[in-house]
Amino acid sequence: MFTLKKTNGESMINLKNNKILLTVVTVLIAIALWFAFFSRVTPPDFSQYPAGPERKTAFFTYFEPLVADVNSDIQADRAEVQDVCKTNAENNADLSDLAVKYRVDKTDIEAESLCTVLLRRVDIVPASLALAQAANESAWGTSRFAQLGNNFFGQWCFVKGCGIVPNDRGQDQVHEVADFRSPKDSVASYMMNLNSHDAYRSLRNIRQTLRKQDANITGIELSHGLNSYSERGEEYGKELRAMINFNKLTQYD
Repeated sequence: MFTLKKTNGESMINLKNNKILLTVVTVLIAIALWFAFFSRVTPPDFSQYPAGPERKTAFFTYFEPLVADVNSDIQADRAEVQDVCKTNAENNADLSDLAVKYRVDKTDIEAESLCTVLLRRVDIVPASLALAQAANESAWGTSRFAQLGNNFFGQWCFVKGCGIVPNDRGQDQVHEVADFRSPKDSVASYMMNLNSHDAYRSLRNIRQTLRKQDANITGIELSHGLNSYSERGEEYGKELRAMINFNKLTQYD
């Protein structure tokens, strides 16, 4: 019977391979840490501006381009939906990726075509509304959640460690305030929330009606579909409309 033993050369090769593997793992960890921390976009410290016109100007100047960028992405998606639905409305396969992106499930298309559902969902959120809600939910960008978590819209998440635990969270509650890599990511998540969640079906119906009437899509009109966004219900919508009017935000639509 023979017993095979590793030669010194084989041991050296294994040692070398282990070192290479360790190096690769170290590099991957470093890259992950870089993306997690160094690629993170930090919002301006809006508290450095005096409360009032100066802070508002800084806030709107920073946020309006972010809102415009996300709306531009949505418009590109909408154009794709319109093109497919004009030429091949029966072929849902061409819209499958967008259906997943905008969270369309089987029950959504039981009574309506996929084209109908997507055209109602894949649409812009008026800048006036986004700016008013961002200011309202983040205390003009000065809240703890905005500064630490890039969360300007009070969005929750429900997986442990997904965000920031609110100081006033009840013992029987598990939600956290979502943490985003950048303020723009917060805007994109907020718009996707309005465009896909069942709670904002009313907002989407209002927007669809305005489209059919060839009317302007404004924050004032869509704010009537946001009663479910806050525990304040209708009062929340009234507050947003007051903010839009007082700060002349319709100019951004």
